[in-house]
Amino acid sequence: MKRESAKNFQDLIVWQKAHQLVLEVYRFSSNFPKAETYGLTSQLRRASVSVPANIAEGFRKKGL
Repeated sequence: MKRESAKNFQDLIVWQKAHQLVLEVYRFSSNFPKAETYGLTSQLRRASVSVPANIAEGFRKKGL
């Protein structure tokens, strides 16, 4: 069974799962103490956002 190639990064299953991770991290971290807003909360959110961003960047570079 041959899979159709992705037209954009959003077609990638790995990107879709990474995007779901971001949504879950934001949902989960919204319950952190307010004192952690600029510490752990920010760090976790930035780290999770970097995953789908790196996938999208890699897809763009591969497509050149």
